[in-house]
Amino acid sequence: MKTYIFDGTMTGILCCIFRAFQFKEFDVILSAEQNVQGLLLGECIFVSSNDAQANRVWHGLSAKISSTALRNFYFTFLSEQPQAWQDLFNFSLYVFQSKHKVDKDYGHAPVLAIAQWAKKVGREKHRMEAFVRFKKCKDGLFLSLVRPDFNVLPLIERHFKSRYQDQRWLIYDEIRNFGIYYDLCKTHQVHMNVLEIDETIKIGSSQHFSVELDQEEYLYDQLWKDYFNSVNIRERQNMKLHIQYVPKRYWRYMNEKMVE
Repeated sequence: MKTYIFDGTMTGILCCIFRAFQFKEFDVILSAEQNVQGLLLGECIFVSSNDAQANRVWHGLSAKISSTALRNFYFTFLSEQPQAWQDLFNFSLYVFQSKHKVDKDYGHAPVLAIAQWAKKVGREKHRMEAFVRFKKCKDGLFLSLVRPDFNVLPLIERHFKSRYQDQRWLIYDEIRNFGIYYDLCKTHQVHMNVLEIDETIKIGSSQHFSVELDQEEYLYDQLWKDYFNSVNIRERQNMKLHIQYVPKRYWRYMNEKMVE
């Protein structure tokens, strides 16, 4: 059994699939470069990313599976889980080795796995769109620091660009150290040092942004907390049901959850 080492990108995975068919190597384990420690180097093959090869594989998949399955393929990649990447590889082998469409053949383990991964990533996308909250900075930038389980920023960009077209905003993923910034015209991918921002997001700096909060932001925070307290009926709280709809890991984004 061989191990393919790739760069952790979508292009890299597609190139691993290309190589598997090029050299008829189907009994393969995929591993990203950051997970290479502990592998037997004698069994490893480093697969370079090649746009031409990746495009051939992607167009081949497009011809053999539905648009929904292609979407699930991309969502699964964004899960960033080694097992998910292995499932993508095995799924692709099954697709290309079959003479008929197999993207709904849920009796085959990789096909079912892709659907399950896509569902998990899709759920995280939906929750990020629902629970992301912004803080207004002194220079008018609206900032949100997030920690999603999966790499969903590429999936939520369209939602926020459509919803907040009249203000500059930055959604920054603290785990993956990149963000999406909207400048009133288009979005950009940015990088900054979140360690420069304290836990209360009071002050910090980056290449092009001031992230010191606007003084009115503290007032709005307090007004919202007061409103939440006034409409909240503690005697009718059903915390078990509440956590089912709003898991605790999302509470950090919500001002009302910071109420003592």
